[in-house]
Amino acid sequence: MSDTFLLEIVTPYKLILSEDVEHMTAPGVEGEFGVLKGHTSFLTALKPGELTYGRANFHCTLAVSWGYAEVGPDKVTILAETAEKAEEIDLERAKAAVAIAEEKIKKLTKDEKEYLEAVASLEKAVIRVQVAGKVSAK
Repeated sequence: MSDTFLLEIVTPYKLILSEDVEHMTAPGVEGEFGVLKGHTSFLTALKPGELTYGRANFHCTLAVSWGYAEVGPDKVTILAETAEKAEEIDLERAKAAVAIAEEKIKKLTKDEKEYLEAVASLEKAVIRVQVAGKVSAK
């Protein structure tokens, strides 16, 4: 009997992943959650963060942004605005995005709409740097 479940990660642009995995963790808005085969079904919103998955001798990390996760006993579907594998992220570009967002935040007041957009951009860029850094560290 297999201890795997189907993990599908989809963005508005393409299917990122459709693979049998043994485990997965994702950044839910109520906190990080983990899934193994046979998990109780639920639906939750995602926030920007690291999504990890793998099998016995294989482990992969992605940077995901806002979206949803539908968890079932034999399948998890991640619908995310963006999802990038660590090795696909340009680390220097991600660092530049952090600097740009930080500068924008300094120039805005908290009651401006652009401030919230800049904070969201910063959060997403920081996650991309963290995930990309995991590849660079290997």
